[in-house]
Amino acid sequence: MKLLSGKNVIVTGSRRGIGRATVEVLAEYGANIGACARKYDEAFEKDMMDIAENLDVQIWPIYFDVTDENQMKQAVQSIRSQKISVDGLVNVAGIADESTSFQMTQIDKMKRVFEVNFFSVTRLTQYVSRLMTRQNRGSIVNISSIAGIDGTPAQYEYVASKAAIIGGTKSLAREFADYNIRVNTVAPGMIDTDMGDKIEPQLKNEMLSKVLMKRTGRPEEIGNVVAFLVSDLSSYMTGQVIRVDGGV
Repeated sequence: MKLLSGKNVIVTGSRRGIGRATVEVLAEYGANIGACARKYDEAFEKDMMDIAENLDVQIWPIYFDVTDENQMKQAVQSIRSQKISVDGLVNVAGIADESTSFQMTQIDKMKRVFEVNFFSVTRLTQYVSRLMTRQNRGSIVNISSIAGIDGTPAQYEYVASKAAIIGGTKSLAREFADYNIRVNTVAPGMIDTDMGDKIEPQLKNEMLSKVLMKRTGRPEEIGNVVAFLVSDLSSYMTGQVIRVDGGV
């Protein structure tokens, strides 16, 4: 039996990057997946169908804009109507704007980053955790960043939003423990994704020089850690922040 055989997991940001890699890794371990993306796309549908067929699992594309509360609520209601268990929630979707000095960053830009990186995660977790409390089990995995731990210059709003995810994880771990719901965070370092490409080249080179392994990480390397946290192998872990950064 595979590590995640029979488990149903919701993954946001499934179209590309860490989210797409996480879907494939979880499927390799036998999980059925609700793969969330912002809007319908034939290429995405085919990609998810191919993964499902190749790995003999079920994948349900789910569409909603994470900043649209009504769309999100309807999506969760559709999951609930199928009367399937929700064993895991992986909050991957996030954004990072171009690096800008703190003094030049507009508050509206900060609000937009927080809306996607923190408040949308909060809303979805509220809705899905209600399903999990009825089951009296579940695993929630948030994707933060080492930037939320160590700080990064010229990315104030991104760093602050990812730090908020870490604080929220620790709070929810305490609140949900009585319901057998575990909440943990993965904090990636430099990963080879579109978002990583937005880092200013000089800053990126400086950051890479501090990595012991002298390379960027692969999205599937984050997916492997997520799979461990969703699985029963991590059954005695909650409220933890796991760095996956190549050694910084």
